[in-house]
Amino acid sequence: MIDIEAAADRLIAAYDAATTVPPIIADAPDFSVADGYAVLHVIEARRRAQGWRPVGRKIGFTNRTIWPRYGVYQPMWAHVWSHTVHFAADGHSSLPLSAFVQPRIEPEVVFKLKAPLPQTDDPLALLAAVEWMAPGFEIVQSHFPDWKFTAADCTAAFGLHGALVVGSPVAVDSTNRAAIAAVLPSFQVTLSRGLTFVDLGVGANVLDSPALALAHLARLLADQPLSPKAAAGEIVTTGTITDAWPVTAGEVWTSGYGALALKGLTLRFTAQ
Repeated sequence: MIDIEAAADRLIAAYDAATTVPPIIADAPDFSVADGYAVLHVIEARRRAQGWRPVGRKIGFTNRTIWPRYGVYQPMWAHVWSHTVHFAADGHSSLPLSAFVQPRIEPEVVFKLKAPLPQTDDPLALLAAVEWMAPGFEIVQSHFPDWKFTAADCTAAFGLHGALVVGSPVAVDSTNRAAIAAVLPSFQVTLSRGLTFVDLGVGANVLDSPALALAHLARLLADQPLSPKAAAGEIVTTGTITDAWPVTAGEVWTSGYGALALKGLTLRFTAQ
């Protein structure tokens, strides 16, 4: 049987030292996603005791086009924290990479909730719980060598969350809610490194729409009695629209959101 406390010890030590460890499943072949959430629950309780303050959630592996590449075939969630979320003034920001392990960049759609999420697949009802949407870059990291892990491993390992950079928000209300719901499945995101185009993704990559990623989160939380439900004031980032791409210090990455009424982000990576 998996030692939940020992697994939490290993992952916290790896996070704090910015290093890698073998996947948990290497020593515990029966390690399950439910076990992964149990480890994550212990980690998050310890972090709160250390003064960390949760401000929302990240939903990972919502992009079904990349499931075969990573061998993970289901979404998962983890908290994001007051010190891991950064707001980009005028859509421009910089971020040091020294604290991250094998970092990668993901362009995402970020929502801020103004009400609890309803359990529905109706995009309009889901967006009625949203105060604003914004562009985002999530910096994900793998504490497992070469990004090799199972769904259970990456669930336990902070949901692979490193940082979230949030761009300029756009209010979601009765005047634009229907138009946003209509374009979320079809808008295109472009991702570039410097002047080089890197990737293109479409909103439908994310569980058919980033709004429907909110529905998936609500269902996940409904099945996890120890997890608080998503509430008003939380920031939720809905998963990468392209693949996740490795980043290094000195690079500048930009995103564009096409027909979605969001201004893209520019993010510079520094060493320190």
